[in-house]
Amino acid sequence: MNSKLKSNRLATIRMLISSREMSSQNDVLEALKKEGYDITQATLSRDFKRMKVAKAATIKGNYVYVLPSETMYHRVNRPAMSASQMMNTPGFLSINFSGNMGVIKTRPGYASSIAYNIDNTDIPEILGTIAGDDTIFIALREGVRREEVIASLKPVIPNIQ
Repeated sequence: MNSKLKSNRLATIRMLISSREMSSQNDVLEALKKEGYDITQATLSRDFKRMKVAKAATIKGNYVYVLPSETMYHRVNRPAMSASQMMNTPGFLSINFSGNMGVIKTRPGYASSIAYNIDNTDIPEILGTIAGDDTIFIALREGVRREEVIASLKPVIPNIQ
């Protein structure tokens, strides 16, 4: 399987789960189909396992899929755009540094997928990330200049400055 296609599918799943209340795999499969991904339930199950997707109770008592970094999560009832449109809209907002730490601010729901991409790009200047809903903490290697980090993040976050 094309790894870029799989990566795009996983990012689409993250966006769908972050932006909608979905309580069954069938809900997710139908939403994915509308986004151009026609996959089987078995493939979706493997994707969920890889992404560590879980179910959590809403305030109303319904169970919906959530991403592992969402300890406190919120949803929008009707997103203004499709998941593919959201993915083509940059989620990155800003980056700030203090010592060997960095904080990246994103649009709600984007932090997890951006952090995932950072972690899987093997950027030598970054030791690791921790992501919430709209914030990513990055631990920088000792002695690394901020300009080096920003330059290394360009392939992952094209609009970073």
